Amino acid sequence: MDRREFIKTIAAAGAATLLDPIDVIVRRVMAAPPYFGLHQFIEAHPEAVFIKHTGVAVKTDSEAKKQEGLEFATEIFTLRDTPGIPLSHMIAIKPNLTCTSGSAKTEDGMGIITDSDFVEGVIEGMKEAGLPEDGIYMREGNWLGDSYCPNECSISPYIGMAERTGAHLVDFPTGRKITQLTLNTLEEGSEVVWKDYPEGVVFRRIGYVAPFNHPDSWLLNIAKFKCHGMGMTLCAKNLQGMCVHPHVHFCEGVAATKSYPDHIFKDFQPDLQEHVDELYAQHLNAEIPRWDKPGGNGGYWMEAWAQRTCDSLSVTNTGLNVIEGIYGRNGNAFLRGPGPGGKAEDFMTNVLIFGKNPFRVDIIGHWLGGHEPGNFGLFHIAKERGLCSTINPMAIPVYLWEDGVPKLTPLEDFERTPLVTYYLQRDYDGQREPYWHLVDEPFIYGPSTSVEFAYERESKTRIREEKPEACILGQNFPNPFNGSTVIQYKLLNGGYVTLEVYNARGQLVDILVNGWQGKGTHMASWNAGERASGVYFYRFSTDGFQKIGKMIVAR
Repeated sequence: MDRREFIKTIAAAGAATLLDPIDVIVRRVMAAPPYFGLHQFIEAHPEAVFIKHTGVAVKTDSEAKKQEGLEFATEIFTLRDTPGIPLSHMIAIKPNLTCTSGSAKTEDGMGIITDSDFVEGVIEGMKEAGLPEDGIYMREGNWLGDSYCPNECSISPYIGMAERTGAHLVDFPTGRKITQLTLNTLEEGSEVVWKDYPEGVVFRRIGYVAPFNHPDSWLLNIAKFKCHGMGMTLCAKNLQGMCVHPHVHFCEGVAATKSYPDHIFKDFQPDLQEHVDELYAQHLNAEIPRWDKPGGNGGYWMEAWAQRTCDSLSVTNTGLNVIEGIYGRNGNAFLRGPGPGGKAEDFMTNVLIFGKNPFRVDIIGHWLGGHEPGNFGLFHIAKERGLCSTINPMAIPVYLWEDGVPKLTPLEDFERTPLVTYYLQRDYDGQREPYWHLVDEPFIYGPSTSVEFAYERESKTRIREEKPEACILGQNFPNPFNGSTVIQYKLLNGGYVTLEVYNARGQLVDILVNGWQGKGTHMASWNAGERASGVYFYRFSTDGFQKIGKMIVAR
């Protein structure tokens, strides 16, 4: 700012007597960045899943749950000057807001939906990070024009939460059948976003509750850690609720769908039954586990549900997928379960599971719930349709998230909480599986094609001319940083490793690694503590290979 501009700014401040001149200067010079995004490491690793432990003692502690949501959001969301998601975009949050018939207001029914206190904390954390509150929306397709949930809009704990946070929840009359609208694009005042999908298995066109799937929206999917007839009803299942009535009824069979009136059935493939029949026969022959269960809730019914789910997610771009597991629900997604009095039970699982890909997040979620993900047909179909490159939980890089810093951690190091389901019970052909059961029989995954992750391929390209047989080293994340940063590297062979930190004068200030490490991917964290702002260097050495990287501490 030159002298003339400075004087003009001061003059303007004098005219506006309610503002301090320094405030005006700061607001002019330090204008808010025009974009927002996720933590740099999450953006750079769409193949990864992250697990954050929470510390809530009892599920009714509202303040503790809000604080967990607040901390999570402030660690995850950032503003940026570089291109990202425009702040003008609508932030479309999809919690699990399925029909509860009022039971979510009781302690027994809390585990039916995503915890509203946690979501409230997330919204407040997003606002604290600088995202505008007037652009935050929450919606649920089951609420609208559906006799299944006739009064949900008036009894949900989300009503008061939306009023407190300023988020948009319901902008149109309860009970209105929004499928009666015929708009093909979201125009001012419209309630539906239509997405064409001519190559779908079941759908030809899908209607979504606005602003879900609008081109100027960003989707935050916050599912609940709970069981269901589909196994565990996590991120992929939760996104079903984006759709309008009756598209939202993914659980309806093929025959029920074909019975829709012509003005609705035109949104579905005319040969959907033949296509589902063909795919079911293929998957039965491929021996997808439990696909041979007969009857109305058997493998054929599950095939149609899974294909609808994959149709919808084929035209949906999720910004971030989260499983809220402060407490997890055992038994049925609603009120039934193996607990006393035939009720579902909630356990303090105290985990948040999140990542960019909903199926990868769900695979880890199923594993943490005590299940073997390879036994669930949805994941096989998602992989077949190119929505997820693996169904093997051990082929997914998992990071423990602590204080905003990811640490690569073996999946086996995380505690599992068995949550039983009634998914495709083996009660046929002489089998005697309990109604409430774990789907935990061993599954042979075979060779994985997802072991070489995107960041490894990029790193190989960068150091091909250095010594690719020695190691692969990436830039620290985040950088610049205030507090902690992480440095990730991969050893193609085991060896002795040193990783040291130096200041700009060449003085050694820290030793992060000094010892033998085995083949594989490793991560070191450096906490700058009270060290001064400025440039620091890390030096990595192993078996004659050395590389130096620069990092910046910015207070």
